[in-house]
Amino acid sequence: MENDSHSFLNIISAIGYLAGLVAMLAGTLVMVNRRFAVKEDKRIKQVEEMLPLTNCGACGYPGCHAFAEALIKQETEPGKCNVSPIDAKQRIAEFLNITVGQSDKLVARLSCAGGNNVARYQTNYVGQQSCQSASQVSGGAKACVWGCLGFGDCKTACRFNAIHMNKQALPIIDETLCTGCGDCVDACPKDLFSLESMNHRLWVACKNLLAGDQLLESCEVACTACGRCAMDSNDELITMHNNLPQINYNIPCDTQIPIQRCPTGAIVWINTDGSVTKGRESKKIVRHTSLPLVGT
Repeated sequence: MENDSHSFLNIISAIGYLAGLVAMLAGTLVMVNRRFAVKEDKRIKQVEEMLPLTNCGACGYPGCHAFAEALIKQETEPGKCNVSPIDAKQRIAEFLNITVGQSDKLVARLSCAGGNNVARYQTNYVGQQSCQSASQVSGGAKACVWGCLGFGDCKTACRFNAIHMNKQALPIIDETLCTGCGDCVDACPKDLFSLESMNHRLWVACKNLLAGDQLLESCEVACTACGRCAMDSNDELITMHNNLPQINYNIPCDTQIPIQRCPTGAIVWINTDGSVTKGRESKKIVRHTSLPLVGT
């Protein structure tokens, strides 16, 4: 019995010792935390409340809180926020006594114009109605392997209702609503979206990498790599790369000359209101119904 009592007392002593050690360590951690804690600038919360709180990431920061921290540190400017209206940006600038700053608004652009009225399908796809799913079946049912599959994953991913699908199953972007968050870029399995400055007026609406007029059997608005746009541009504004026109946006362009002789309208001019202008020699598309399958 004495041995049992002695063992029991040892256990109690050990438990008491451990409890005291834990309490001491906890107290030490509390004191260290209080001593070395970094107090957050209260202005961060105030600035964050002036932001749209969409956490879209278009400003280059992971969210509005991180953007507010960067503004306080003067590592960026209010103008970098694509979502805030100008009066909100001005209010932040006045609050922090900094400049609003200038920033080209980034918007999503689609490198495809192949709706079902101009682009053919090889077969009728049967399965989950999403671009991601369709792309897993031999790259999709479209004859052009680079073309938009038309199920609207981009529309579903857009949190700002900036994308709608037209009657030809092609995404249409409302640049006034687009924040440049990049969700559609991530959602598209064909990598057809990219974020571009609204000031980029010339645009290549095709990603087909082949050349020749035989491509028109699959898509009537495909780039055939004729190179006329590059020939008609100045100062190496447009060069041909992998059978596609490549536009150097570092060179100013305020003329629509490069689009005029494009036979398919694969290179276009995007107006300030978001509407699209094609060149005078581009084929005029009047068909609104779907094309039959290839071979039918």
